[in-house]
Amino acid sequence: MTEMAEIVYVVDDDASVRTGLKRLLRAAGLTVEAFDSAEAFLARGQSDQVACLVLDVHMPGLDGLALQAQLSARQTSLPIVFLTGVGDIPMSVAAMKQGACDFLTKPVDETVLLAAIRQALARQRADIADGLAVNALRARLLLLTPREGEVLRWVIGGALNKQIAAHLGIAEKTVKIHRGRVMEKLAVRSVAELVSLCQQAGVRPLKDL
Repeated sequence: MTEMAEIVYVVDDDASVRTGLKRLLRAAGLTVEAFDSAEAFLARGQSDQVACLVLDVHMPGLDGLALQAQLSARQTSLPIVFLTGVGDIPMSVAAMKQGACDFLTKPVDETVLLAAIRQALARQRADIADGLAVNALRARLLLLTPREGEVLRWVIGGALNKQIAAHLGIAEKTVKIHRGRVMEKLAVRSVAELVSLCQQAGVRPLKDL
C-alpha cells in the first residue's frame, strides 16, 4: 500500500495551547492543523489522510465530548486523544467508552503526549489497511457465480460436501468443483482462512441443514 500522508488536528480554544502544540508536533516531524473551536473543525470537512485529533474538552459552543459524539454519529473513524485542563474520572470514562485513544490532562509530559499521538496514528493506519483488505475481498466475492456463492456460505457454515450436495440437489463431485473455484477466486488455501475472510467481509454462513 502506498504510504499515506499523516496529519494531527488540534482543537482547543486557548491560542497559547494551540501555538505550543503546533511547535511541539512540528518539531517531532508531524503535520499539524489547529482550530479554535469544534465548529471550525467540522467546517473543514472530511480528509482521506491518516489523521488523529488532539481535542480539548471544555470549549465554548460545542465541547469536546459533544464533538466526539458527532463524529461517532457520522461514523468518522478519527482516533481522538483528549487533552484537558479540567477533567475527572467520569469524564475520562465516558470519553474512553466512546472510543477515545487516550485522556490526558494539562500540563502534559511531551513524551507521553507524542506517544499517545503516534499510537493513535498507528491505530488509524491499521484501520485503513483493514478496510482496504475487506474492500479487496468483497471485490473478489463479486467474481463468484450465484451457485459458488451458495456453496461458499454452506462451507463456512461447516457443511460437508455431501451435505451441501444433498441440500442443493447436485452431485458431490459438482460441489467439489464449485468449492475449488471458490478457493481459487478468493485466493485462500484453507477453510479456516476462508471463514476468517468471510467474517471480515460480513458474509453470513448457512447452517440449517
